[in-house]
Amino acid sequence: MSDTTFQVYVKPGCPWCVEVVNYLKQGNYPFEEIDVIADREAFAEMKKLSGQSSAPTMAVGDLLLADFGVEELVPFLEEHSLLR
Repeated sequence: MSDTTFQVYVKPGCPWCVEVVNYLKQGNYPFEEIDVIADREAFAEMKKLSGQSSAPTMAVGDLLLADFGVEELVPFLEEHSLLR
């Protein structure tokens, strides 16, 4: 696995966002948590990337996973050899 930093777009209070951030922290994944409610430009960027306004959305290099929970995150990480 490379040490590419994951960009995770979240909304405060979103239970799936909290779950995903906790999973990434526990796994010591390098990630940047981006609050799309506090940052309108980040919200626009997330919408441009994913085509939707749902969070969490995660970008890893050229890869994208949108509107997901840990149950979708783990297979995504496995599929792209990012699982730790």
